[in-house]
Order: sequence, then structure tokens, then C-alpha cells
Amino acid sequence: MQGYADSTKTHFPRNSIMPAYDLAKIQTAEPMQGFQGKFIHSEFMTFVHWDIEAGAKLPVHSHPHEQVANIISGEFELIIDGETHLLKSGSVAVIPPNAVHSGKSLTKCYIIDVFHPIREDYR
Repeated sequence: MQGYADSTKTHFPRNSIMPAYDLAKIQTAEPMQGFQGKFIHSEFMTFVHWDIEAGAKLPVHSHPHEQVANIISGEFELIIDGETHLLKSGSVAVIPPNAVHSGKSLTKCYIIDVFHPIREDYR
């Protein structure tokens, strides 16, 4: 079995073999205050492993991507099209394309987001 990719490259061209990733080797970015993420791009999707500080706020926004938020740990209040959802470890939220959403972390959180299609703004 092949080991983790030694490269920190997180996007591979179409029809190339996509390796396994070692998150410890992927550079962290903070596109929003309190949201530290590690970004991986497959051929059609973007995956983000977020470490979110308690009290961090997700501003009101929308995007053309479908988003699936997997709450690994912590508590996060997510508002989708005006409806409030309290998400905890084990919760999964599906955010439709163009849905207006916002939120805040009630505790320190670890969340894995998946976006389709690729979030070019996260490259």
C-alpha cells in the first residue's frame, strides 16, 4: 500500500492519480477570523477541515456550491434560509446551492465541509 503523499500540493489535474493526504503536511489558512482550515481539492469537490474558535462568527453569505457540513466535535449554530439549527458532534447539515446562511460556533469546533463544485475562491 502506498503511503501518504509527501507533497503539500492539494490539487491534481484531471485524470491524475490523487494520493492520500497527511493533514499535518497541509498548510493552514484563515479565510475568516477564527476559522482555520486545511483545504483539499479533488477533481470536482473541495474539502475543508476546519478548527473553529469558540465564538467565531460565520457572516451571512451564499454561494452557488452545494455544501455538506459534518460536525466532528463541538457545537455550532447554523442558520439556513432563516431556519436555525443547533449542530453537535455527529450532525450533518446539507446547505443547498445559493441558500443564504450564517452561524457561530458556540464552543471550539472541528468541522469537515464538502463543497460541490470546487470552491475556486479557496485555492
